Amino acid sequence: MSATPHPYRRRRRTTRFLAAAAGVATVGALVAAMPASAGETGKKPGHQKPGRYQDVQLLSFNDLHGNLEPPAGSSGRVTELQPDGTTKTVDAGGAEYLATHLREARAGNKYSITAAAGDLVGASPLVSGLFQDEPTIEALNKLDLDVTSVGNHEFDEGSKELTRLQKGGCHPTKGCFADGETFEGADFPYLAANVLNEKTGKPILKPYSVWKRNGVKVGFIGVTLEDTPGVVSAEGVKGLKFKDEVETINKYAKELEKQGVKSVVALIHEGGQPASASYNYDCDSPGAGAGISGQIVDIAKNVTPKVDALVTGHTHQAYACTIDDPAGNPRTVTSAASFGRLYTDTTLKYDRWTGDIARTAVSSANHAVTRDVAKAPDMTKLIAKWNTLAAPVGNRPIGYISGDIASSGTESPLGDLIADAQLSYGKELDPETDLALMNPGGIRAPLTFAAKGTEGDGVVTYAEGFTVQPFANTVNLQNFTGAQLVQVLKEQVTGVNAASPKVLQVSKGLTYTLDLTKTGADRVVTGSVKLNGAAIDPAATYRVATNSFLAGGGDGFTTLGQGTGDLVGDDDLAALEKYLLANSSATNPIAPPAADRITVVK
Repeated sequence: MSATPHPYRRRRRTTRFLAAAAGVATVGALVAAMPASAGETGKKPGHQKPGRYQDVQLLSFNDLHGNLEPPAGSSGRVTELQPDGTTKTVDAGGAEYLATHLREARAGNKYSITAAAGDLVGASPLVSGLFQDEPTIEALNKLDLDVTSVGNHEFDEGSKELTRLQKGGCHPTKGCFADGETFEGADFPYLAANVLNEKTGKPILKPYSVWKRNGVKVGFIGVTLEDTPGVVSAEGVKGLKFKDEVETINKYAKELEKQGVKSVVALIHEGGQPASASYNYDCDSPGAGAGISGQIVDIAKNVTPKVDALVTGHTHQAYACTIDDPAGNPRTVTSAASFGRLYTDTTLKYDRWTGDIARTAVSSANHAVTRDVAKAPDMTKLIAKWNTLAAPVGNRPIGYISGDIASSGTESPLGDLIADAQLSYGKELDPETDLALMNPGGIRAPLTFAAKGTEGDGVVTYAEGFTVQPFANTVNLQNFTGAQLVQVLKEQVTGVNAASPKVLQVSKGLTYTLDLTKTGADRVVTGSVKLNGAAIDPAATYRVATNSFLAGGGDGFTTLGQGTGDLVGDDDLAALEKYLLANSSATNPIAPPAADRITVVK
């Protein structure tokens, strides 16, 4: 794939963005703060002369995942800390509301930039996913997004499809989705500084962009997590090489400095875990309820002081913190949860004399995208258009449930249901199938009982199923020894999953104890692993159903990539649909599973 940058369109705003040729970089000093103020000040009536300091507004979000409509269930709520120390739950999200909130936030801010940190598409609900996420790109254009980094989900369908989303053009096999309309692509640049073409060694898209207005210049460098190949199918990252985030950002920060750009923001699709579940907690306050942990901390501590702020994502968490840079100076690090439920408003104090950011004057806060504001009419129109096209597919009932089936928790009820569906389908392919394993990251939303639109209570539509499992993974069967099966369970809490365990969802009959008070592989209590009440025999062979992502060793489960006797079936959503139709009806709906197969000791 060519690394030559292509021109992108800026149809609605006159703000100037300069894109670098692929292979060039980004740089900057990190955001700190000083007394804020600024705007342009004039000496004489009718003649304005800019003052030394200019407030630059940076609005940011991440991990939208094509959620144009308000997300359902817990995926559409945030926890808000109240002044008295209590918390409350707030319904949040939806592109109609996000557009209104961003537009209101921009009002009166002449110097306003909107940026994102990846995973804007991929794993999307039906209204976007059915149409290759073209609806989301159109919505982001209307949101006046200026720039974004790529995330791992931008590679779900490979780099060629990502390039099409950037440049435009109808899908090579599915064609144009709306009669008489050709997809025009993104108005904003996707930045992929650390994603290289294996053959050329150059970035597949622009590594950085520079925002310019009236002498103010802010550079943006975009990277995704180096471990993208570990969380994306092998086909999605074929022909690509992912470089270290810190080395890449530092490289391009120097390049930008050479070009006279001294104010730099890094857009990083990698994140951390906050100490509080409330989006508005004081991350920098002393005590146990503050701060963040995880991969982003080490990245932030090592990214050059030339970078002034880090906008992050990937973990779907909310935080607005400061972490010291290598020079020991505080630097802003933010993340706005996921699904368009939050946006971050950061004020950068730009020094016109030096071209740098005055870090001591930087301020940042997350804001909920509440649904008590007017819907943006242009977003309503866009969503209605695509919903009309999706309706013949999306409204079809595929099952019935008696209550909400949650997708959260170490072992989730929905995880059990999906694993059971894959076991049932696996037995159709091969009656010798013994069990099924499902990765938690492949379960994108809960199933909710309450009515939506014309749907009756308890009806599961194809659109809802698609939202839960949007990846079109196949259900694969493989043979493993009992020893390998136990090793798979240990890989949940070791290797790349040691710091943040990925607990596989298991089908009925498989039980074991997970002792989180222990460390390493010992957290899986070996003698507790049983199938239908019998201890796993290390020498015996077991037939295991997984999705194709896990069958390729995804999410750090390398042992699952070593199975034998491969048999590839239909996609996982078809398996879920078949299971629901066979095991539920309007008069006899499926109840939420008990989620009691894994005994968790904390």
